[in-house]
Amino acid sequence: MSKGVTVWFTGLPCSGKTTVADRVAETLKKKGYKVERLDGDTVRKGLTSDLGFSKKDRDENIKRVTFVAKLLTRNDVIVLATFVSPYKERRRLSREEIGSFIEVYTRCSLEECMKRDVKGMYKKALAGEIKDFTGVDDPYEEPENPELILDTDKESVEESARKVIDKMMSLRYL
Repeated sequence: MSKGVTVWFTGLPCSGKTTVADRVAETLKKKGYKVERLDGDTVRKGLTSDLGFSKKDRDENIKRVTFVAKLLTRNDVIVLATFVSPYKERRRLSREEIGSFIEVYTRCSLEECMKRDVKGMYKKALAGEIKDFTGVDDPYEEPENPELILDTDKESVEESARKVIDKMMSLRYL
């Protein structure tokens, strides 16, 4: 039996948040843990479909997700949340509200993120077709003290996933 925790993956678009979290979820589910995935793309199709990408809307998006993550966490579910969540203050508030919280920074060069962008979002943002795109015309505020930094442009998905699971074990969530 595990304690509930929210593992909050933050980083630029296409930095590997979803890929690594999916691998962690797969591994933990095979071991019998209760795991839920909260992902930016999925959440925006339902829970926050009414929101855009202004700072106010981004903050509201993360505020709603934080509420859901808090409910799951306090019911002993491992929540793997993958959101750009570009603003330090909003992440701090999420940490405070959820309590059992591990911040994972998926650090990756902007150049590599652009190479990985199968949806062409960076290209559209650079062409002015998408406004307020993080990393292009909207800032990403790097975490100051994350529990874990994954250099996803230098390590494999397996290496990154292993580091997350090891961190969860060292913090006694597994």
